[in-house]
Amino acid sequence: MNTILTALPGAVAAVIVIIVGAVVGWFVGKVVNRVVDKTVEGHFDKSEVGKVFKASGFDLSNFVGGVIMAFIVIVAITIAIGLLNIPGTTGEFIQQIAAYLPRLIGGILVIVLGIVLVDFLSTLIGKVIRPMFGEAKTEIADMLKNLIFLGLIAVILNIAFELLLLNTTGLVYSLILGFVIIGAGIIITDTVIKSITDDHQEFSSIAGYAKFVLYSIFLLIGAGAIFASFTGVTGIISTVAWGFAIAFAVVLIPIVYSIAKKMQTETK
Repeated sequence: MNTILTALPGAVAAVIVIIVGAVVGWFVGKVVNRVVDKTVEGHFDKSEVGKVFKASGFDLSNFVGGVIMAFIVIVAITIAIGLLNIPGTTGEFIQQIAAYLPRLIGGILVIVLGIVLVDFLSTLIGKVIRPMFGEAKTEIADMLKNLIFLGLIAVILNIAFELLLLNTTGLVYSLILGFVIIGAGIIITDTVIKSITDDHQEFSSIAGYAKFVLYSIFLLIGAGAIFASFTGVTGIISTVAWGFAIAFAVVLIPIVYSIAKKMQTETK
């Protein structure tokens, strides 16, 4: 009986904190929902990323408002659990879970809001640099915009995973870096090859080979970055890369000879 009476004030306080947190969270979530809906969401829905999100049924304002509400409620629950003073291993475990939940919500919020911000910045930068290249080279401006988008997304993901405590071993960073290298390589390869073949039709015949070579190079570099934290794997990838390099060089000889012969014929 004494134990119950001793715990009763803490339990009552915990219930009050949760109720207040739920009310405050609901109110703040609604306010944030309206603010996002009136300011950011309209512009975001018109972007390419926003259209993809919209097509999947994702509503930015509802999501952000809901996450903010959940965050406030979780903070209230964390405080309430502290007031209960649950003893032993069970209490410590519950407190650890409660302490991690704000990180979980924060990480999700960083990813979503980060994507919105990155999409806005990359689109803005793309519009600014597009006139520098003229109408004939718009693909270069698009390439730079996509590279900026890809790089900033990598930064956002790294921040989010750090917040979620998922990058303690460096493996997540290696994965992000590797995929960024592969993605950037594909973007650069497609854009550069297209730009060259548009200006020099004589290289169209080897465009496929050039793409294959460059794709392979970036794939090997990306794979090396992904598996950099695994002992021994880097050496294997290095050996494979040398094998690819030798094979490409051997295959390149007749292609170079054919192009040289063709150019010699055209100059006569």
